[in-house]
Amino acid sequence: MTGKPSLVSGIQSTGKLHLGNYLGALKNFVELQNSGKYRCYFFVADLHSLTEDFLPAEKSEQILDLATNYLAAGLSPEKSVIFQQSEVPAHTELGWIFETMAPLGEMERMTQFKDKSSSQKENINLGLLSYPTLMASDILLYDAVFVPVGDDQSQHLELTRTLARKFNKKFGKTFPEPKALLAKIPRLMGLDDPTKKMSKSRPGGCLFLDDSPEIIRKKIMSAVTDSGREIKHDPKNKPAISNLIDIYAAIINYSAQQVEKKFEGAKYSDFKKDLAEIVVKSLEPFQKKKRSLKPAEVKRALAKGNKKANDVASKKIKEVKNKIGLF
Repeated sequence: MTGKPSLVSGIQSTGKLHLGNYLGALKNFVELQNSGKYRCYFFVADLHSLTEDFLPAEKSEQILDLATNYLAAGLSPEKSVIFQQSEVPAHTELGWIFETMAPLGEMERMTQFKDKSSSQKENINLGLLSYPTLMASDILLYDAVFVPVGDDQSQHLELTRTLARKFNKKFGKTFPEPKALLAKIPRLMGLDDPTKKMSKSRPGGCLFLDDSPEIIRKKIMSAVTDSGREIKHDPKNKPAISNLIDIYAAIINYSAQQVEKKFEGAKYSDFKKDLAEIVVKSLEPFQKKKRSLKPAEVKRALAKGNKKANDVASKKIKEVKNKIGLF
């Protein structure tokens, strides 16, 4: 993997993953890894997850479960560095250095800070505000040239680029300015309410990766639909059926128009039955692999990745400290 540009991404360990996470992140991670173009670092963002309310016993389970999901989806410790964020101390060290460089006003203007503050009003902690500087350290520690992101993270990546530029100008060339790899991430909406994003907070409208075939079929067959009978992709006037079309298209790499053509003249019920089987079939290899993975095997993979990540990150943070006079 030497000589290839670095690529970094992670997922918060906050609970069960759903189909949106799979199609928007995991599937993309595996494709990027298998392309052979990048030196890939994929991490369990357990420090970021502390900004939400949690129970310690659940947290350790969530970390292990997310790492298991990584391996079950097809990420390989032989091809990628798969690690746990909190096991690499340099993340928080560099995060603090960036906090001293990030203007408060700019941090307060971050869209995600505003959204999170409004959704968890009883827990508006400082971590929500400094989240982007820790994210910047996650990326820049590994000299990442590329970062796969969705639209909701583009603002954070721009701050990362700004901090890299600011540090380089003040202390000398140290970090590359990472570029976004904008994945075509389907924004999956809830099966129970197509006006709200698919979320674990509404389990009835959420297709979890661990759902059994029976539960998947039941959720899809009971998904809300729009008035009329035409299976047409029209998010404004037919948001419910459009969301189901988006799911179908994302799974089999069709365009929405190809799905429309395939089900021209069909009933909603027939379309939903076919969609349910497509989802069940697409998740079957993932679920089978996940059941076969033993906790000890997952922990060994993480330990291997933690060592590799620490080897790289410790050299980078030493370079940073030298540049700013801490050595």
